[in-house]
Amino acid sequence: MSLRVEEYVREDGSNPFKAWFDGLDPQAAAKVTVALARLSLGNTSNVKWFAGIGECVINWGPGYRLYLAKEAGGLILLFTGGTKQRQHADVERARSLHAEYKARKAAAKTKAAPSSTPRRVTTR
Repeated sequence: MSLRVEEYVREDGSNPFKAWFDGLDPQAAAKVTVALARLSLGNTSNVKWFAGIGECVINWGPGYRLYLAKEAGGLILLFTGGTKQRQHADVERARSLHAEYKARKAAAKTKAAPSSTPRRVTTR
């Protein structure tokens, strides 16, 4: 089962995952890209789920992590990334972004027609 992997874009147009990814060195970016490809193929074996979000662990270098949520229709939504050293702060940031996403989604349901979406996403 393949999944659609997309990045969460905030209402102000900022993209926390892209900002994090763009700061990686080429080797780390390659490792993250491979992990994203595996996610898109449905391989979530490296994801630990808690509090509505997932933490995808990449066992390389400083222990990279990708923070995401799974939505209906096979959508994986990327919020941010980080390392083992900053894990606590990164988890809190991902929880905050997930709560923001859910609030925007709920608000859009009450205001808009079913064809409207509460988020803007881009794919890598």
